[in-house]
Parts: sequence; structure tokens; C-alpha cells
Amino acid sequence: MKYVLITGGVVSGLGKGVTASSIGVVLKSCGLRVTSIKIAFIDNLITDSRLCLIDPYLNMDAGTMSPFEHGEVFVLDDGGEVDLDLGNYERFLDVTLTRDNNITTGKIYQSVLEKERRGDYLGKTVQVVPHITDAIKDSIESVARIPVDGKEGPPDVCVIELGGTVGDIESMPFIEALRQLSFSVGQDNFCLIHVSLVPVLGVVGEQKTKPTQHSVRELRALGLTPHLLACRSAQPLLENTKEKLSQFCHVPTANILSIHDVPNIWHIPLLIRDQNAHHSVLQQLNLLSIALPPELREWTKRAETFDNLTDTVRIAMVGKYVGLADSYLSVVKALLHACIACSLKPVIDWIAASDLEEDSANSTPEAHAAAWETLRNAQCVLVPGGFGDRGVRGMILAAKYARENKIPYLGICLGMQITVIEFARSVLGWIRANSTEFDSQTPDPVVIFMPEGSRTHMGSTMRLGSRKTLFQTPGCIASKLYQNEVYVDERHRHRYEVNPDVIDKLEEAGLKFVGKDETGKRMEILELPGHPFYVGVQFHPEFKSRPGRPSALFQGFILAATGQLEVHLNKLKNGS
Repeated sequence: MKYVLITGGVVSGLGKGVTASSIGVVLKSCGLRVTSIKIAFIDNLITDSRLCLIDPYLNMDAGTMSPFEHGEVFVLDDGGEVDLDLGNYERFLDVTLTRDNNITTGKIYQSVLEKERRGDYLGKTVQVVPHITDAIKDSIESVARIPVDGKEGPPDVCVIELGGTVGDIESMPFIEALRQLSFSVGQDNFCLIHVSLVPVLGVVGEQKTKPTQHSVRELRALGLTPHLLACRSAQPLLENTKEKLSQFCHVPTANILSIHDVPNIWHIPLLIRDQNAHHSVLQQLNLLSIALPPELREWTKRAETFDNLTDTVRIAMVGKYVGLADSYLSVVKALLHACIACSLKPVIDWIAASDLEEDSANSTPEAHAAAWETLRNAQCVLVPGGFGDRGVRGMILAAKYARENKIPYLGICLGMQITVIEFARSVLGWIRANSTEFDSQTPDPVVIFMPEGSRTHMGSTMRLGSRKTLFQTPGCIASKLYQNEVYVDERHRHRYEVNPDVIDKLEEAGLKFVGKDETGKRMEILELPGHPFYVGVQFHPEFKSRPGRPSALFQGFILAATGQLEVHLNKLKNGS
């Protein structure tokens, strides 16, 4: 097994994840089977033309973390709740990861302590070195050999991203484990790429190399020496900057990469290829004899297409966590994929759901007025998932506005439940209709706690992972978009769902549940006949969206917003 380790220095947030994903993309384009592991201050691990993420937080997984603190929770096919970086890996490398590819400090310590309780260590003193570091190495090596590309046999290369910055106390056991790993596998099987910052001080206007010098010195003091430097900067690195870095960091000039700002992240693999980084990596790993020239025509076309888009579509995103865009990262990416497929550039208008509520008119009238103006100017409305009752009344108002004014609407998870609550109140006249999540005493519980979950434990207790949804109505919009009249597999993450006892009354009033689970008791997809596009789904279609293969529902949503849905459906019907 060949390993490529990506580390970071100076500051966090330099884009190690995108760099690691891009390295994986370029190596994969050279005909290699690639797997990835990210060791970061988050908790994940991946393999096989994919990335593995190892995170030094003590949580068992990302499932209980606040979106405000850690961004969205990404859900895998097998129900693993992982860091959003794994979503980036799946999207870039077009692979399907598993919870086995997710390593956290919590998981490592739990495994070691369970062994200690069983007596596996035969009375020895259990320590960070060697027991924790051995557990980390064992996890990396075992996961790195798991194929995720549908083929048999281990991958050729495993890309590992070490999260955080060099010197962080949380990552010390991981760095020591990686030092030991690099020694045990040999220099021809290990390549280290260090991502660092080359800032420009406004007063001087000079690219400063000292932060990177200190970062590399710290890394070398810990026993790891970089073979390549990936330097983040606003502008391309100057030649004298590269020469200075080469002199003081002991890295050849040809191996110092300029990862400067680009119009969109799809340019990064192209940037890496254009600087022959793949050649340096392949040479270090002794793989030049089996690698092919990188084939990135699709990436080039995608990057250039986005740069040249001029027509836009305005999307109102009405949510609870709009203060942090990463809280809805997969939704944003799915919108981007769909818009590019429709030759459009997305303009996302973020609306805090609470700003739409009547209380906001009195407490923050300016924000209230601005929120409603933004909603009215949008071509379509999307209400994503979430938990808790904050902002729910605003979401209900947004759903009502979209329904009554025939504005294309897509409700995801909570967004679907919102549509049911709004419809029950406005159309059926059940004024106190609600979810038992928000009002346990509601006389009309149209959304209820699902029996599959736990009321006492939060981690990994929801309805999680890929589940099959069976279409109930031939010719419904969803089945046409998916081009499958029987079923669709999508990923779930929820505790509450539509109450099956009220389905008949809702459907009699006009709302149609066109998709259900295999038992017929769980509502998965709803549509409103006569509306251009009013769709709610209990699952999360955004998790399976890919740059070259957008989510069918997101694409239909964007097409409806621009009046192109019927034409698209007719093309699908005619097989064109």
C-alpha cells in the first residue's frame, strides 16, 4: 500500500480537504485506484479512490454535534454520521464510503479501553504509546485496504488528511502514529504534502515565507519531513518565493506548489496537474511505471462551464442555521450541481426562518421586512432539514407562501414535515396541527416520533442511511425525474415522520403521498397536484448529488423555477 499524507500548518481552514481530494482526483485520473484517509480535528476515515478522515475529537461520531459548531452532519449509505469533509470526498472522487472509513479519537480510545477491560493487554500498563498509536496505525492500514469503487482487491494509493494544524495538542498521538507508519512502510511507500500559508502583508506587499518555514520546522521536529509543499496564497507564488522556501524547507523548487485563489474549486485538480504535482508524487511512490497521463477533460469542462455562466436563478433558502453556510453544505453543493446541469449560476438568498415570523415584525422590523422582500423576489423556495422548534413558524409561513403563490418549493426532511403541518392548518382547518417534536400536547399530531428511534439517546439512534422508497403513483413528478416508476434509494436522517393515521384526510384534501417505504406506513415523498413543483421528501437527496450527476429532485426544482420542467420531462419521456 502506498500512502500520501496531507498535513497543514500556520492556520486552520487552508483547504487541506480540497487539496487532499484534488490529489486523489489527479491520481485517480492517472489510472490508479485511490483511497483516502483524513486525520483531522474531526472524526472520519475513508478509503479506495476516496478519502479517509481521522478526527481527534472525543465524540464517537459527528451525529450529536451542533451545525453551528461543526457544520452539517453528512450521512453515508450505511447510516454513518460523519464530518462534512467526507461529503467532499464522495463528491470529488464519486465513491460511496462507509462508517468503517470514519475514525475518531473517541473510537480509538474506546477500542483500546475495551481491550484493556477484556484483559487483552495481559496486565500491561496501557499508554498512549504504544497502545493508542498502534490502534491508530491498525485502523489506517485496515481501512486503507477496503475497496470502495466496486472492484475487488485493495487500492493502489491511500490519501490521508491530517486535520488541524501541526503542533495542535489533540493531534499528537496521530502524528506519532503516522511517523511510525512512514518508517514501517518505507520511504518508497510514503509521500508527505504539507499545506501552508504564504501571506502578503498589505504594507509591504511581499509574499512572506517565514510562517511556512516555522511550520515545516515544527513538523520535522515531530519526525515527519515533507516531500512537497502546497502553498495557499491569494496570487501565484513568485519564483523567488519558491526558491526561498526551497532553501529553508529542504524541498525541491519543482515540488513547491502554488495553490492560489481560483474562480471555483473545480480548478484545483487542474492547478495541481498543471504544476506536475502528480509526477512528483508518483516518483516518490515509485509508481511512474504503471501510471498513465492524467485524464481530466470532464473536470476542465466543468470548471470552464461554471466560469462562463451568465444566467442566474434566485433561490430562497429558509432555514434555522443560516448563520453558517457549512450547516447546509451538501444542499448548497446539490443546488450548484443542478444549476450547472441547467446552464445556470445559483444565487442563494439566505433567510433566517425566525425573521419571517410575526414576533420579528415587532422585535426586529427591518430584518422582518428584508426577509419577506427576499422571499418574494425568489424564483423558488427551499426549506432544508433541522431539529428543534426555533424558526418553525417562519418555515410554515414560507411553505404557505410558496403553495398559495405557486412558487416552486422543495422541502427536505423537516421541510417536508413543515408542508404537512401548514397544509393541515390552512386547508383542513386544524389550527393546532403540529409535530409532537414541537408540541407534545397537540390535538392534531400530524408528525409523530418514529418507533425506530430512541427517546433517551441521541447518537446513532435516528432512522439513518440509505432506504428504499416505493413510488405509489405512476407518473408522479418524482418518479419521472428519477426515471424509475418503481423505487429510489436515498439517505435518511430523522426521528419524526408524518403520522400515517392522518394520511387519508390529507389526501382527500389534495395532498398526495406518492412515495412510501416498503411497509407502506412511512411517508417518503409528497406532491401537490396542480402546483408547478411542490415536493417534500423525508430523505436527504443532497447527500448523493455529484458534480456530473446532479440529484434528480434538485434538478427538477431548478428547472421548475425557470419554467423548463415540462420540457425536461418530455425529453425524458421520449428518451432524449
